[in-house]
Amino acid sequence: MSSWNSGRIIGQKPPLKPKEVWAIRTRLQMLGAVRDLALFNLAIDSKLRACDLVAISVADVAISGRVRNRAIIIQRKTGRPVQFELTDQTREAVATWIGSRRLGERDYLFPSRMHALPHLSTRQYGRIVERWVSSIGLDPKRYGTHSMRRTKAAHIYKKTGNLRAVQLLLGHKKLESTVQYLGIEVDDALAISEQVEL
Repeated sequence: MSSWNSGRIIGQKPPLKPKEVWAIRTRLQMLGAVRDLALFNLAIDSKLRACDLVAISVADVAISGRVRNRAIIIQRKTGRPVQFELTDQTREAVATWIGSRRLGERDYLFPSRMHALPHLSTRQYGRIVERWVSSIGLDPKRYGTHSMRRTKAAHIYKKTGNLRAVQLLLGHKKLESTVQYLGIEVDDALAISEQVEL
């Protein structure tokens, strides 16, 4: 009998590297994959858990047909609000998707193609992420929906060293959660410390 995680790599899923983000984005643009491009860009910008990302409504990110610069979502896991920015490319991709499907503000942004479900399920989203990473030659067993959540957060931390900012962006209650989530080690902390001269 095989377990649920048979053949899967257990532990934290790595974030995507900038060149991998651009490779996936370019591939989706070339394929004209309007929904996937909107989903991918929003996943990177929002840093949301899969359960929150798939349940976003049009009204969460757009008002009167215009996609907002920022959005606030109440997280299912914590019940706390988390705010995120939508970059120009994300706003453009989301606006194109909304227009192509003629979605209204009361609609889910990513409705399910299965009639029994109101919106994309986390399992469907997981399979989509597997397709994205496979399409650029990455091992789909190593990456998952949490890779999407961690990508921008990890790069913000790498660039700024600002743990508090990343904690706010991820909506973590405790700084320790953010430290653990990013996989920060003592070596990272020392490397940051060495860059500061007093």
